[in-house]
Amino acid sequence: MPHYVKKCPECGGINLILNKDKGEIICKDCGLVIEEKIVDFGQEWSEFDHEQGEKRRRAGAPMTYTKFDRGLGTDIGKESDIYQLSGKDRNKFFRLRKWQHRISTAIERNLKLALAELKRVASYLKLPKSVEEESARIYTMAVQRGLVRGRSMESVVAGALYAACRRHEVPRTLDELSEASGIDKKEIGRTYRFVTRELGIRILPSNPVDYISRFSASLKLTASTQTKAVEILEKAQNSELTSGRGPTGIAAASLYVAALMNNEKRTQREVADVAGVTEVTIRNRYKELIKKLKLNDKVKKKGRGK
Repeated sequence: MPHYVKKCPECGGINLILNKDKGEIICKDCGLVIEEKIVDFGQEWSEFDHEQGEKRRRAGAPMTYTKFDRGLGTDIGKESDIYQLSGKDRNKFFRLRKWQHRISTAIERNLKLALAELKRVASYLKLPKSVEEESARIYTMAVQRGLVRGRSMESVVAGALYAACRRHEVPRTLDELSEASGIDKKEIGRTYRFVTRELGIRILPSNPVDYISRFSASLKLTASTQTKAVEILEKAQNSELTSGRGPTGIAAASLYVAALMNNEKRTQREVADVAGVTEVTIRNRYKELIKKLKLNDKVKKKGRGK
């Protein structure tokens, strides 16, 4: 019974009853129906294993953009059920299944192929389901607006995935998207900017801190070095050293400096390969951090490496 119903507004009585079958709250004194059409959101049965849940569940899976029909489609019978029919009925249901699986519109055909590619790339990059769902939604909107026309399906898929990663703050570089999709990173960048502009998707600049944990794990650095790199980055952001610079480069340079300070020497080539930037970028960002944050003495005390 809703907590806000305390007494009958007609007679002022407090003898209220809840009729679960009709979904009503009734005053037992005067018979006034105080509330009606109350929805019970709890399930009225228990399931003790997956098989029982499948049998008793009356609803299907939730809607999802990762399927071309958003998960609302139904299949005509299972093959195990069809084989129990006689030959004539069996052939009839096989024909119905075949026609059901044929897709009528061009948008549905495009979505069926593109979403399969999207799932493949997302699996390769080990992206969470929330990012996969968001990227599928962005791609669906792009198809409906006609933004895919004149562009390769793979590049739009990669652009949608990159946009979803940026929105959910899941750090993935254009180089990683390029490796996973087989599309040149410049093409992915162009498509990403075009799609987000046309769909009005506002995306904040990448935060270099988001890349620290991944780069640190790849370089097998300790937690203290990772913490030191985050501290260096925060000082760099306060000094406005990060503005106008690539987030991967400044994050990698911060890790490089922190590793030197903690006697965990890594070469500039190792750090550059992990971050997907050049050694020149690491060297330039390293010099800027050392000079502006006055870390030269600390690095020299711990030993300087290349």
